Amino acid sequence: MKQYDLPDISGHFGPYGGIFVSETLMYALEELKNAYSHYRQDPEFIAEFERELKHFVGRPSPIYYARNWSEKLGGAQIYFKREDLNHTGAHKVNNTVGQALLAKRMGKPRVIAETGAGQHGVATATVAARFGMECVVYMGAEDMARQAANVYRMKLLGATVIAVHSGSRTLKDALNEAMRDWVSNIENTFYIIGTVAGPHPYPMMVRDFNSVVSKECQWQMPQIAGRQPDYVIACVGGGSNAMGIFFDYIPNSNVQLIGVEAAGEGLNTSLHAASLQKGVPGVLHGNRTYLLQDENGQIMQTHSISAGLDYPGVGPEHAWLKDLGRAQYVGATDAECLAAFHDCCRIEGIIPALESSHALAYAAKLAPTLNKDNIILVNLSGRGDKDLHIVSEASGLEFYCRPSCRNTAQSLQKE
Repeated sequence: MKQYDLPDISGHFGPYGGIFVSETLMYALEELKNAYSHYRQDPEFIAEFERELKHFVGRPSPIYYARNWSEKLGGAQIYFKREDLNHTGAHKVNNTVGQALLAKRMGKPRVIAETGAGQHGVATATVAARFGMECVVYMGAEDMARQAANVYRMKLLGATVIAVHSGSRTLKDALNEAMRDWVSNIENTFYIIGTVAGPHPYPMMVRDFNSVVSKECQWQMPQIAGRQPDYVIACVGGGSNAMGIFFDYIPNSNVQLIGVEAAGEGLNTSLHAASLQKGVPGVLHGNRTYLLQDENGQIMQTHSISAGLDYPGVGPEHAWLKDLGRAQYVGATDAECLAAFHDCCRIEGIIPALESSHALAYAAKLAPTLNKDNIILVNLSGRGDKDLHIVSEASGLEFYCRPSCRNTAQSLQKE
């Protein structure tokens, strides 16, 4: 594949991406674009970013050979990129460190964020505490109930968490409210978007900060496996963890890239969040991409057992990779996700996030169809302690907590 240097100067990945926002946000986006254009080339900024990743986040995250699972499944050898071992427990902190350092240089003392699974909210609250910033996180009331532990973590870190009760009360609606806040507080506020979506330069900026994952894989895989993988697999909601591990592999046509969307109750039902497989191009949250929308252009309700994948759109770079045929996008159902979650726990001794379990589910399906000398690299994008109560309910197992904790989810929804 020829050199890959997208987006173009206007923020487009082919026909996707761009800037579709109200006039009131154009100044803030232009200011951000100019600042990022400067600092992404600044040696001092890059050095501080790398220093924070090493000493605060704990990078590089290791690559782990899942020997037990590989032997049990037969076929290909499976490796995990262990983003679950980062400080805060997911890949999200890579991006929030970068954006917080940028906010500091731009003189913005207040940061805001949206979150679904809560990991981006926790990561934003973490870096806000690290750099002494005010932090406000918007979260759908439904997601607050699903991710009560992460809500508490955000509050412990000093963030104000605002419940969003409009629409489906999930990630889409939280992003809407965060955008409204930003319009009203442009002078002192930096919006830390958590995925590779939104208006330019966010899809590029989030990808760049999180591409540390694929950069590490470039030297780690030859060390541990003797060569680069044949397949790289990652879950896709908005798409930040997938773009992070895909990016440096895009020019290498020998490596197949596979994104796994939330198929929910099945792609032939309305209960899924598979924008790339079942959506059509449209505009949402400042960019053009594949969306789940009806014939009248109204955004459809989505469903996934994992809050972080419960979104009706996807980053524009993923849309372009799909159209190019450079990446393949498939689905994993809630049931397949849960099965992979339990297998990973019991076979490898690792408790993965439900988001990551979608990628694990497809890897488990693919591996037996391949030869033993094939290599699959899965981005284990987060740890699963945040999801234990969801898994216990779905599995019919009791998740113990003190009586005073049992009403936490309901009280959070009412805030």
